[in-house]
Amino acid sequence: MRAPDALLDLTERYLERLELTAELGAQRDSMRYALAGGKRVRAVICLATAEAAGAELEQALPMAAALELLHAFSLVHDDLPALDDDDERRGRPSAHIAFGEGVALLAGDALLAEAFRLALTYSTTEPARELADATLGMIGGQYLDITGEDTDLAELHRLKTGRLFAASVGLALWAAEVPESEQRPWRVFGEELGMLFQVVDDVLDGDGYAARLGVDGARELAHEAAERANVALTRIPADTSVLRAIVDGLVVRTA
Repeated sequence: MRAPDALLDLTERYLERLELTAELGAQRDSMRYALAGGKRVRAVICLATAEAAGAELEQALPMAAALELLHAFSLVHDDLPALDDDDERRGRPSAHIAFGEGVALLAGDALLAEAFRLALTYSTTEPARELADATLGMIGGQYLDITGEDTDLAELHRLKTGRLFAASVGLALWAAEVPESEQRPWRVFGEELGMLFQVVDDVLDGDGYAARLGVDGARELAHEAAERANVALTRIPADTSVLRAIVDGLVVRTA
């Protein structure tokens, strides 16, 4: 079983070599810009899950890359003035600041399409369906966020953040060809990851759960999510030590 740092390195090398559609022309520069940086948490979870479930990592790498493309798409669009209006992303100007709103919008669209192109390289349509469900969930969560509709904070983050984390596990299961009848315990684990990541994110940013519950209350919520995730891992008949290490790392992260 490879450590998270090794899985991160594999992801970065794969993304660097990934050929984007030639018809996009110079648009590919803005896509590469948007894709650069980040912790690749979702891709690492995907690869760790796939390996634990018995897949060769080469089989799961396109799915891991698709997750990062989809995540980059969501960030580019979230940063636009019409949505969150953020001028900085990952320590440098957001895509719409660097390239203009029109090019950034197209970059996000193209990243999404490229993600589905990767998902459709598999012999089954299930990966693309998993990616579509995650995308629609993210969009539903973003709608709740920008409209300010009265909704449960947990439901908003289950959609906006959690669906892509859950898909990180789901896509790996398809890569490992785990029968649907045997996927339940893995998916229970995946459902906890979005809550865990989001709560810690809120603690670091001082908003969301931290603003509502206080830092100590939010930290407690994060530890509870981590505990549920680890309990789910004990019910999986496989070596899940790397996934446990990822969970433990997420709950104490400081950046």
